[in-house]
Amino acid sequence: MDLHGLIAGIVTGLAGGFTSGLLGVSPGGGLVVFSVLLLGAEQHVAQGISLIAQIPPTSLAGIRRYWDSGNRSPLRWIVLLGIGFLVGGVIGAYLANLATSRVLQWTYVAYLILLDAMLFLRREHKDSDGEVASPAPDLSTIALLIVGSFAGLSSGFLGIGGGLATVVGLSAVLRVPQIQAQMVSLVLSLIPTTLPSAWVYWQQGWSTSWLVLAGVILGLIVGNDFGSRLANRVDRSQLRGTLIAFVTLMAAYMAYKALS
Repeated sequence: MDLHGLIAGIVTGLAGGFTSGLLGVSPGGGLVVFSVLLLGAEQHVAQGISLIAQIPPTSLAGIRRYWDSGNRSPLRWIVLLGIGFLVGGVIGAYLANLATSRVLQWTYVAYLILLDAMLFLRREHKDSDGEVASPAPDLSTIALLIVGSFAGLSSGFLGIGGGLATVVGLSAVLRVPQIQAQMVSLVLSLIPTTLPSAWVYWQQGWSTSWLVLAGVILGLIVGNDFGSRLANRVDRSQLRGTLIAFVTLMAAYMAYKALS
């Protein structure tokens, strides 16, 4: 039994799960970075680990914490975001098959910088007018499909869960309150939307042992619960600032790996 691999997988999952619960995003973005950092995985393999580990409903505990705090997720949003996600995810996974590891790394960095800029500009808009955006229950079908498709495309191509793109798309572009956007992202992660793209990665051999995957999934469940407990005690402006800092650090680390 590879005890070292199991422990490394648990630590990786704990890190990804904690950031997922705290920031209300699927753990994929963090899992890719943490798999490279803690497991020493190659970029394609790190993305495969991330997609496969997100198939089980590891965010249940986090969703319960958000739900107990009065946050809700409109079913219509989930359905439309999920449809867009599934289509975009398959396309992204096949495109990843055509890309080199270096191309994926730099695309990952550019993707994070874009999301970071959108979050920062959203924050600046709020600070300038002194108002917090109100809930947007009547989001258009097209807008939700576009956000879902972009999240799915980034998920399949970069091996992430798409939760980060979902939160940014809803909060920064469609003006949904941060905490509600995080709730929607976590609920969306319950649907096995990464299954088609995970299958593509698995067929290509871009994964790791089942023992390591089991450790990652276990860590995700525990870490998500701890992160979501903390999220409901933190001011929403602090959550947005933390999300910006987290995305910035991930971009910096992946840029370093791409250059080395």
